[in-house]
Amino acid sequence: MIIADWNPIAFTLAGFEVRWYGIMVALAVLTIFFVMHREARRLAISEERLYNLFLWGLVGGLVMSRVVHVVDHLVLRPGQPINWLAFDGLGLYGAILGVPLAAFVYTRIAGVAWSSLARVGDAVAVAAPLGQAVGRVGCFINGCCNGGPTLLPWAVIYQHPQSFADLPGIPVHPAPLYLILWNLVVFGAVFSMRHRSKPDGALFLIYLILYAAGDFAVRYLRTNEAYAGGLQQAQVIGLAIIIVCVPILIMKWRRFRESPQIEATSVES
Repeated sequence: MIIADWNPIAFTLAGFEVRWYGIMVALAVLTIFFVMHREARRLAISEERLYNLFLWGLVGGLVMSRVVHVVDHLVLRPGQPINWLAFDGLGLYGAILGVPLAAFVYTRIAGVAWSSLARVGDAVAVAAPLGQAVGRVGCFINGCCNGGPTLLPWAVIYQHPQSFADLPGIPVHPAPLYLILWNLVVFGAVFSMRHRSKPDGALFLIYLILYAAGDFAVRYLRTNEAYAGGLQQAQVIGLAIIIVCVPILIMKWRRFRESPQIEATSVES
């Protein structure tokens, strides 16, 4: 068993508590930016466009992640008070949906073709799962996002009074650790495909599909309440992502294989 008796509050500054969760989320954002920057150079993406899209995506991701959390709270806990503007809770799928939404708004304002951002999406696909793994470390320290009771030898028991654990003192599934491992698997998969011949944007779709599939499975171990059809809110969103992205990926790959460039390359080789 893992005895989690650590303090999830890193320090207090001017009466404001700074939790390790917030620190790890900040490190996750920096990780995503660093990896994106390296990938952008490899893919010949201009730094100006990268910086603009990163800032737009950061704002869109934060706003939508808060929206998803608030909606989840209103549906599952009607009548309970909530601080609408506080960032005491974020929905990861809100960030995943908010980033491309903000990027689309950017294309409308900047007069840039949406299709031109496909390579940027591929850079995000390499960076995002690594950043998400870092962010989930914050969840594990914080005590949030864990699973239900279990007697498995790697179960975690949260004992600190500042922990956000739903079941303090009870051995539970360390769901954040499962998601950290899955994010690393997704990162390894997309990283290994970086240099393979593929249509622009395919890597981003593969990342979304793989992450959603793993998260969907792990959610069955979580204690979140059912949202619709016996599924949790995140499972509904994840299933929708898979249903939408799989046909798009198949269509993109089919067009890519049938393109004149591929045929020419095959003839020359």
